[in-house]
Amino acid sequence: MKAFLFPGQGSQYSGMGNDLTSFSRAYYFFETAREVLGIDIFQVMNGDEDFLKLTENAQPAIYIASYIAFDELIRAGYVPSLLAGHSLGEYTALAAADVYDFETGLYLVRKRGEYISQSVKPGEGTMAAVIGAKIDEIEAAISDIDNVWVANHNSEDQVVISGMVESVRIAIERLKKIAKRVAELKVSGPFHTPLLESAREKMAHELRGIKFRKPRWPIVMNSTGRETTDPEKIRENILSQICGPVLWYDSINRMIQLGAKSFIEVGPQKVLTNLLKRSKSAPCKHFTEIVFERQFEAVGI
Repeated sequence: MKAFLFPGQGSQYSGMGNDLTSFSRAYYFFETAREVLGIDIFQVMNGDEDFLKLTENAQPAIYIASYIAFDELIRAGYVPSLLAGHSLGEYTALAAADVYDFETGLYLVRKRGEYISQSVKPGEGTMAAVIGAKIDEIEAAISDIDNVWVANHNSEDQVVISGMVESVRIAIERLKKIAKRVAELKVSGPFHTPLLESAREKMAHELRGIKFRKPRWPIVMNSTGRETTDPEKIRENILSQICGPVLWYDSINRMIQLGAKSFIEVGPQKVLTNLLKRSKSAPCKHFTEIVFERQFEAVGI
């Protein structure tokens, strides 16, 4: 049983658009995105790194890159049995599963990025990765610091905290005493915290007019670490994860329990692949490895 994993914000990089142009339908999706967004997202994907990093730009860029990768895999004959997406990647998973179409998902992630940026001005919030400490130790260590929360439980030994810059930096200094490594991340906001409640409310309004379909494959959701095919539960969960933590470690373990034997990361870079390789939970490949393998097979290598 194969599971497809879709990455979230932080996997973007300048030049990602150019790197996708060798795939068969990339330009179709770039042109569709131009029509939906009213901007040349291809240029944004290849332009200034700091501009690309802004939430309202990074989110549609990663969504498009991941969807192009998904389209290429499906056309090459790779079909998943389960899907999951990390944070923003959950929206890509929903498009891949036909809960809504590519254009609707693109509109939603652009709006999600805009609303998150409006909730807390870029630069006022931040996140930090904590490696080599258990989640209960981290929660105990930061419990008396205002405006900082656990945002992502990515693996047994990797947790991400999030909040206002001053609070996160106080937490970083404290966590350095119990963790192997603590590093502030290059992000523009305090994702997955109660600070984004206004973004959740605005997204709830956006979603009222959108019909969600039953997904083609079960989706293991960030907010629960459990699978669902219920459109209304999916709607509730993608709203919950705006202000709540991403239970990625629970999600991966649940997919293994359901029978996933291999994972394919579908999107730019290899953030989720490296997480799985380090935890040794199950084998994981990046979609580019698979595409190149198929190309080698076609010419007899």
